[in-house]
Amino acid sequence: MPRSAAPDTAPDVAADAGPEGALVSGRDAPTASAVSRPSLGQVLDFAWGRGPFTATEAMAGASLTRSTTIDAIDTLVAADVVRELPNARDAGEYSGGRPARRFELPADLGAVIALDAGDTHLGVTVTDLARTPLAHVRTDLDRQHTVGQRRTAILKHLDAALSASGVPRDGILALCAGVAAPVARNGSSPPHPDGFWERTNPGLAELLAGWAPVVEIKNDAVLAAAAEGDLGEAVGCRDYIALIAGERFGAGAVVDGHILHGAHGGVGEMVLFDHVRGVDSAHGLGPTITRIADELLDSGDAEADGALAALATEGLRADRILALAATGDPDAARVVRETGAYLARVVAVLGSTYDPERVIICGAIAEDIEPVLDAARDVLRPLLDLPAPAILRSRLGADIVLAGAVSTALASARAFGLPQLVAQRFKGR
Repeated sequence: MPRSAAPDTAPDVAADAGPEGALVSGRDAPTASAVSRPSLGQVLDFAWGRGPFTATEAMAGASLTRSTTIDAIDTLVAADVVRELPNARDAGEYSGGRPARRFELPADLGAVIALDAGDTHLGVTVTDLARTPLAHVRTDLDRQHTVGQRRTAILKHLDAALSASGVPRDGILALCAGVAAPVARNGSSPPHPDGFWERTNPGLAELLAGWAPVVEIKNDAVLAAAAEGDLGEAVGCRDYIALIAGERFGAGAVVDGHILHGAHGGVGEMVLFDHVRGVDSAHGLGPTITRIADELLDSGDAEADGALAALATEGLRADRILALAATGDPDAARVVRETGAYLARVVAVLGSTYDPERVIICGAIAEDIEPVLDAARDVLRPLLDLPAPAILRSRLGADIVLAGAVSTALASARAFGLPQLVAQRFKGR
């Protein structure tokens, strides 16, 4: 089962999906208090992510009397929500005295769906409640695809992933989709001057509303922040930035343990860098590395017959330039240093704005970006009055948005989807 992030150690992902409107639901989504008896909700909340447990452990964890705890557990077992396991003696783990009864909240009680709806790709993952993948599908999209084509592709791949998972539609407790656009609390995106945000998020809240009791649409950088807080470099950290840094910058900001959104979901939109001297755009590290290499070659400051010039004849790419720098090539090394200085200015702005403890560079580019981070660290400190944040490399890879969508969906399943499932089962008895 997925671990539960304590409020004082990680972003409050579940609270982020609260009654103020961050949830989009096809049906009413009750909280644990909507379960027929409060004790049932308390035991369910204790059992989430716990693995096998005894009544004594549940009594202490749920702050209930022994008789109330046993009654709640027996009620949940009778409803096929909690599963009774072989006792310790039968399991070969106990030899003396009366063995304690053992229980667990089954990981296969339900499932969640995570969707990464990028500009040029779609990724869909179905997992059980222990975060075990049950199905994954991915496809590339033509950059010029229309809104209609996007909606059709999303539904097609959701259907394919659900079919491959073997989970019935009514077994999905929550769905979370990430998009490359700011997302308001109702799941919509504001108008963009070029229509990009509306195409990236073409009414997904309404399109997906019937897929689960809880459906959430989130900005991709917000989901990167959720992933880092749950699984990555920000576990135990209350103040950090997850900076998606490939093609364009996008920031998920966590302050005092809470993921920030803003009135229109625009916290972390990096158009502000268009107005920052020495940065001048929201272009990420990939385009920046190739731009600096081009400028170095065009200026004549790079060796005309050097390795970087030879690389340019094949088409400059960030990964190739970083690989060349790793061999000790002086021209590529200069590109790395200048990119680091560029990144330091970006981090300095984020540091002054949000005062984070850490800035985590996320996305596929993070795999080879450590030399750039070293260069940024060398020049960052004088750019700030506040203590400089640590600049770290994410280890969650290219699927970080999916990972954050899974974390968010599991938190919503715990807070809303599972209590609704329990309420439905009791209603049907």
